[in-house]
Amino acid sequence: MSSTNGSDRKSLNMAEAVLGPSIARGQNHDIALVCGDETVTYCQLWHRVNQAGNAFLKLGISKGDRTVMMVRDTPEFFYCYLGLMKIGAVPIAVNLRLSAADVAYTLNDSEAKAFILDNMFIDGFQEIAADVTANPAVIITDAEYPDFHNLPNIMDPASKELEAVELKPNDPALWMYSSGTTGKPKGVVHSQKSIFSAEHLMGELMGVGPGDRIYGSSKLFFAFSLAHCFLAPIRLGATVILYPEWPDAASVAAIVEKYKPTILLSVPTFYRNMLRDGVAENQDFKNVRYYLTAGEKLPRSLFDQWMEATGRPMLEGIGATETCFLFLANRPDKMNPGTCGVPTPGTEVKIIDKDGDVVTEPNMPGVLWVRMSCVASGYWNMKKKTREVFKDGWYCTNDMFTFDEEGWYEYQGRADDMLKISGQWVSPSEIEDQVLKNDAVQEAAVVGVPNEDGLVRLALFMVAPDISGSTDALEQELTDSLTANLSIYKCPRRMFFVDEMPLTATGKLQRFALRQMAENSPSLEVS
Repeated sequence: MSSTNGSDRKSLNMAEAVLGPSIARGQNHDIALVCGDETVTYCQLWHRVNQAGNAFLKLGISKGDRTVMMVRDTPEFFYCYLGLMKIGAVPIAVNLRLSAADVAYTLNDSEAKAFILDNMFIDGFQEIAADVTANPAVIITDAEYPDFHNLPNIMDPASKELEAVELKPNDPALWMYSSGTTGKPKGVVHSQKSIFSAEHLMGELMGVGPGDRIYGSSKLFFAFSLAHCFLAPIRLGATVILYPEWPDAASVAAIVEKYKPTILLSVPTFYRNMLRDGVAENQDFKNVRYYLTAGEKLPRSLFDQWMEATGRPMLEGIGATETCFLFLANRPDKMNPGTCGVPTPGTEVKIIDKDGDVVTEPNMPGVLWVRMSCVASGYWNMKKKTREVFKDGWYCTNDMFTFDEEGWYEYQGRADDMLKISGQWVSPSEIEDQVLKNDAVQEAAVVGVPNEDGLVRLALFMVAPDISGSTDALEQELTDSLTANLSIYKCPRRMFFVDEMPLTATGKLQRFALRQMAENSPSLEVS
């Protein structure tokens, strides 16, 4: 396993590459998984993965077959996911909050050979069963039904020995479906060699290894968690802490107190909630070695508040479903709060401007392209889209970035979110960061909306739950702050307060919904 990118390997199986190193290190009796009061050693995990793989083979699932998984963060997720990969099949973990129609779409689009799900999702499946043309075998992890397979019943009698199917490094290993903010989800195909990115950030820079305990508040179907709370820590021999339910601040505090994670992963909104609810000040939070955050831009004000509460920095990074692992990150030996950091080890990046040229001067915006071993091979059944964003090993993120004189990369928003106001390019994230410096504002989003003359003007949406009655005073505070710190053309003239932001199933902001709200609202401007 000395190769860092897998280019010198003729055959590879990702399940073996994930679980094999810990077994080879003699960690058989070390704890691999903790879920409530249940613990699973590495030896037990190895055997149960083999049993799952053998059970799937008996059902006719084999090399290249896609299997959709709607399974909570439990040990069964690991048994099924690794068991499928070990026999050369392709697991696809999907969002547990998908609509029934989106579940049907995913099953049909992937031509799934099987569907593994927890009992709590069976009603949703039965709603759309008639619409599923793929006719997958259905496996329930935790209940018995006469018409479906029961996971324990097919696993328990299966052999604990299983030879891994040897595959080529570029063969498919796993799929993920990107949510996006418009259009149908895209099946993102990741190859076996993606696993060689697992050691860079968490291993080389964060020093994760045997004895570490990893917990992430984001569920395992998210790329952020799948990569950094499953693939990397198991390969590195750490213990993964699982919580099957959807967490809140109180449940995360209980997990931190009981299991004492050394590495904790979450998203900025969740870190803000833990500060708001006062749990971040608990002593156990001060004992976490590293906090990692991704999924949305981290405001500098939130970083400062977290440091004050815990004494520990949040290491902000950014990745994508198409890369699985983070491609930019702040790191323990090199951090600059408010930026996305620098390229992770083994990663190349370049910024391309609107003319198609590589940006070489600091502070010039352009679209970020990324090259690393874990870049997806493409989108399933989308050849044109694949050609647009995957070229010669590079992936076009469609995210706007700049870098400064010292090489720090800063996110400027989606390429299609950049706005031309009064002839000047405007980044919504710059304005949002300024708004979020006001403690009364919990969330902020800026969109461009045509006025009565057809000119695009800025509209600011905010979530400010502690404001009651008139918002005039807060609006004036924000106006004063914006005009004092930003160019006048970057100052929104329309402000809206909402109870919550419109989000996709994976928590991404739907800016088009905000634009529609602004277009359908009276054209009232702040003075």
